[in-house]
Parts: sequence; C-alpha cells; structure tokens
Amino acid sequence: MTAHNRALCSHCLLPIGRRAMRRTVNGEACAFCCYGCCIAYQVKNGQNEEWEAAWLLIRLGVGGFLSMNIMLFSLLLYAGAFSGADADMLPWIHLLLWLFATPAVIILGGPFLRETWLNGKEGRLTSSALIVLGVGAAYLYSAFAVIERAPNVYFDTASMVLMLFTVGYYLDAVARARAARDLQPLLAAESEWATVVDGDGEYRRPVREVGAGTLVRIRPGERIPVDGVVKEGESHTDEALITGESRQITKDVGSQVIAGSHNLDGPLLIESSGAANATRWAQICRSVRDALTCRSPSQRLADSIVAVFVPIILMLGVGASAYWARRLAFDRALLIGLAVLVVACPCAVGLAAPMATSLGIGRLARRGCIVRDPAALEALARIRLIAFDKTGTLTSGKARVVAIETDGTSADAALAHAAGLERHSEHGLARAVVAAAAARGLEPIVSRDVRVVPGRGIRGNSDGQTVAAGSAILMRELGWPLACGLAERGRLREATGHSVIYVGWGERVRAVLSLDDTPIPEARATVEALRRRKVLAILLTGDLPVAAQRIAAAVGIESDDIEAGLLPAAKRAALERRRRNHGMVAMVGDGLNDAPVLAGADVGIAVGSATDLAREAAAVVLPPRGLWMLPWVIDVARAVRATILTNLAWAFGYNLIAVGLAMAGLLLPVWAAAVMAGSSIVVVLNSLRLERLPEPAPFAAAESAPPPRSTAVPVNSEVLQAG
Repeated sequence: MTAHNRALCSHCLLPIGRRAMRRTVNGEACAFCCYGCCIAYQVKNGQNEEWEAAWLLIRLGVGGFLSMNIMLFSLLLYAGAFSGADADMLPWIHLLLWLFATPAVIILGGPFLRETWLNGKEGRLTSSALIVLGVGAAYLYSAFAVIERAPNVYFDTASMVLMLFTVGYYLDAVARARAARDLQPLLAAESEWATVVDGDGEYRRPVREVGAGTLVRIRPGERIPVDGVVKEGESHTDEALITGESRQITKDVGSQVIAGSHNLDGPLLIESSGAANATRWAQICRSVRDALTCRSPSQRLADSIVAVFVPIILMLGVGASAYWARRLAFDRALLIGLAVLVVACPCAVGLAAPMATSLGIGRLARRGCIVRDPAALEALARIRLIAFDKTGTLTSGKARVVAIETDGTSADAALAHAAGLERHSEHGLARAVVAAAAARGLEPIVSRDVRVVPGRGIRGNSDGQTVAAGSAILMRELGWPLACGLAERGRLREATGHSVIYVGWGERVRAVLSLDDTPIPEARATVEALRRRKVLAILLTGDLPVAAQRIAAAVGIESDDIEAGLLPAAKRAALERRRRNHGMVAMVGDGLNDAPVLAGADVGIAVGSATDLAREAAAVVLPPRGLWMLPWVIDVARAVRATILTNLAWAFGYNLIAVGLAMAGLLLPVWAAAVMAGSSIVVVLNSLRLERLPEPAPFAAAESAPPPRSTAVPVNSEVLQAG
C-alpha cells in the first residue's frame, strides 16, 4: 500500500487516494478525500473568514437549487405556457413557486435580516436594510398575489436578487479567506504548538507554555516557535517572515534562531531563550491583528457617507414607486422602486477600503514590517518629507576605529597595546578598539594592574613599563610628552566630530586612535531611492554639526537639509516648521530620545533594532537592518491608497449612474442585482492587484555609502575602511 493510500481524510478519516484535495485550514495543511469533506471540515473547524466562506457556499448550493426551479417555472409563466386550456393550473404553479421561494428567502436572506435587525437596534441603517426591504416587498406582494389569485407574482425576483447578492458576498469572503491564509503564519504566533523535549520523552505543548531554558525539537519543514540557541543539529533557515530577507541561513550548534523562521532541511534541538509572547514574531502577530481590526480614514469617511446615503435611497425608492404608480400598474411601479433599492446597495463601498488595506498590511507584515494603524499606511502614501535621526538610523550606532596616527611606531603595535588595556573595560569605545585588533588578527599585549581612571581613560603595566590609553588630559597628568604633530592631528579629528584615544607607553605618547560611527551600507541608496520617489530626506540630530555634515555628505543629504545639536523638543519643533512647507512629514529614529519626535510626526517609523519605547511610539516598525525597505514600504502605501481611491470612485460613480437608470425604469430588479454584484467583483479584483506588486530587493553593494573621509595627514597615518 502506498503512502497516498495510507493517508486519511482530515474530516471523515477514510483513505484519501491519489487525487486528494489539499487545503490549508487555520494555518494547518489538510487533505480531503472529496470536496464535500473539505467544505464540511471548514464549517466545523474553520475560523472567521474560512468558516464564513464555507457557509456561504452551502447556502449558495441550496439556494441555487431552489432558485433554479423557481426560474424554470417563471420562464414558463412569462412565455404564457399556462394560458388558455391550462389556465386552471396557474394558481397551483404560483403556490409551487411560493413553496420554493419561502425556504430560498429564509436560507439566502437570513444573514441580511439578522444584520438589519442588529443594526436597527442600534439605530443604524446599512446596505442590508435595502436588500431586506426590496426582497421583502417582492416576496410579500407575491404572497398576497397568490392568496388573492392575482395574475402576476415575482418570487423569481426575490430569490434571484438574494442569489446574486450572496454570490457577491461569497466572492468577498473567498478573497478575505485567501488573504487570511496568506497571513496565517504571521497570526499563528500565539496558537502555535511546540515539541518539547523533557527527559527521555517528547511532548506537544502550546507555545505559550514554553519558557526560557526549555528544549524544543524542530523537524525539517516546521516553523520555529520560540527564540533560542541551537544545541544539536545542522540546518538552513529562512527568516524572511521576520527580517524581510529571503535567503537561506546556515544554523549549527551555538547559532541563534528566531521564532517565526522556517526550518528547511535538517532537525534541530534548540534551547528557548525567553517567553514565547516576547518574541518579535508574537509582536508582529499582535500588531497585525490590531491593525486589521482598525478602520482606515477612507473607510470611516465612506461609512459616514453610507449612513446618509441609505435613508436617501429609501426615500428615492418610495418616491420612484409613487411616481410610476400613476402611470403604470402597481406591480410594475413596485418593481421599479425595488430596482432602486437593490441597485443602490453600497456593498462595493463597504469593500473599497478594508480589502485593499488588509492586503497592504499583510503584504508588509510578510516581510517583517509592522503597521500599527491603517491610518499610518494612508498617511505614508502622502508623505513628501522624511526626517532621519543619525545615530543608529543612518549609522551603525557603534563606534569603529577609522584611523590610526603614530609618531613612527607601527599601527599594529599601537593597536595591540591599546587592546591589551581596553579589553578590561566595558566602555563602548573600548569594545571598538578590541574589535579592531581582532579584525586585524592582532593578539592584545597583556597588561597587568589595570585601573580605570574615571573620565580620563585606562592605565596598566606591561613588561615593567606603564601603558595608558585615554584623553590628552590623562597623558598630561602622567607627564608624558605629546608630539606637536600628534596633538594637531588629534585636535583635527575632534573638530570633525571623531572620538580620539591617545595611546602611550615607555613614558611618551605613541599614537592617536580615531573612532567614529560609520554610515550603514544601504543608507545612501535609501536616500537616493526616496529622492527618485519625490520624497525629500533631511537629517535631525543631537550630534555636533561637523559630525552631522560628514555623515550627511556620505549618505547624500544636502547641507541645507541638516539640523544638528537638537534636543528632542527642538527636533519636534523642526518637524513642525517643515510641516508648514511640505505638508505631512515622517520621522525615522531608533533611540529613547526619539520617542517624542516619532509620536509627534504624522508617521513615526522605527527600525527593528530601536529601543522598546521608540518602537511603541512608532506607527510603522521596519525589521532589523531593514532601512533599505523604506522606499518599498512607501511604494506599497501609495499602491494601497491608489487602490482605495479607485475603488471608492468606481463604487460611488456606479451608484449614481445605476440609481438614475433604475428610477427611469430602465433596470429590472434582477438586472439591478447583477449589476450590483458585478460592481463588488470589480472592487475585489482591483484590490487583489496589490498581490502582484514587486517584492523588495536589497540594494547592490555598489550603491552602498562610502566611508566618511579621513582628514589628510602627512606621514605615519593609516585609515581603516569601515566594513
């Protein structure tokens, strides 16, 4: 027996055979022996959109069978088949149509009646009220016609209008279910299960019960549920869901793994490093879920228009029926009023913004970009100016040794002496010196009796002589002579915003180390990409003007677009000034002091490595090392806004024209329902075009920003390239 034959249907548990149906339900891959089991499983176990789409399909099946029979007999009535000698059968045919129409109206119209009742209790009229009133009028008129033995009934109108509306709702539900399936990996962080290794056994537990230090087994093809460290095994992972970078990353013992990434080809045993609800995957899950429940400004505007629109349509429908009742038979006038109610149903208006917004937020979330509020997405599409913080946003945020100037001593010797001292310090500059020595393969010269001199530097002993690294003040306090050339070079470096460390041994100063925060590789390409999109990039920083000028020149920001030496309040004031000239503005930052400015901007944007406060204050959060994605995020925002505006223009334009035709008596109710359903389908298809937007592509290395230029020195100077 083959593996296919051994596999069982997820619903009825019978063998599925070779032609099984495969479908993802609630984020899990399922197999079914037939389409009936697939629908039944979704009705029983599906959540939200999947459950709704399955129920609508069942309603369509039952309602379609009944409506088909109603239309068959109605066509015979319209053709005059029951006239003359067969006229005695007409009341019985009407009664048969009534018997078919009653369950059809109940099954297909039940959801609309329920929605109308719930909204009516809150004092609101929605599009469902138009459907209920129109269909109810046709059904009740026809029922009285059967009782009074009138010659005409319109059960076909009532049933087919409901059929066409239900088809429109079903297509909408299918599109939303498809979008929900695409987002399922993002929304599964809190409902995921993990294989926990405890003693000699393995157990499946909800990920919310997994704490720090727990061993978790990850099999090939599974998604990693928690952050942790690999204890056993080798594999490759895809972290695109979290970092936005779609590439395979090698993992072996000691490697860090992140929740939400996909284990590709090897089993792993990892040790959890924290609670599951604190991972970035869980944060993305919560943010996406919250954003999808919010209504965008466009949708709120559309809702307020619909709230006024529905009562007006009710009056127009009644007025049209009253007008035509003076010129036509009452049943014909009633159909004209019914056509007005049906064709004006603003279903397309209700779909215009939510679907495009959900697709846009989901598209960004799949690349690790968090949008906390749909309003931020629409605002981002209108942004024409983006202000950047410097440290940690356009730069790496970590000091690096960029130049070594000596009095004739080799640069390697100076760096080795400095590293031997600085490895005993926790200062950020000290770590940069140690890292620079390691990068050059240097062994730090061992120092003993090391002592930190607060505010000055650090000193110790090596081979019986004093070694020191620190400021010029420390060197003077030690009484060590500082050559004029080295002193001048140190002053020049400090004047251009560098940090300097003087290094000496043997009772004299031997070298000056220059340290600086270097631009991240993609900063210049990002600024240029924004410029091509007509978005001005400016720099707002609390750093020295000379340092700001140097970094701005390296990343391509003009000197007129730099404001330096700003406190957080001054940054916010600078944004207000720029807003008066450029309209809506965005701010990109990462630090604790950036939070007030991010909150005050029209759109606050934080990078993934930002502080917790900065991420909470921002409306948009990019993944770690994801500044290069900012132009693509703007492209998606603009596409979403254009789609929303197109959908709304189509929906309202269609309604104005269609209502005019219906009031003129040129549309039958059935055709009006078909046109309305067609309008909703156009909106759905137009929104689905967002799925065909190009994926973001990292900038090439050739586009990377060059390292900041070093001040020219005459001799014995080594400039280190920022990697």
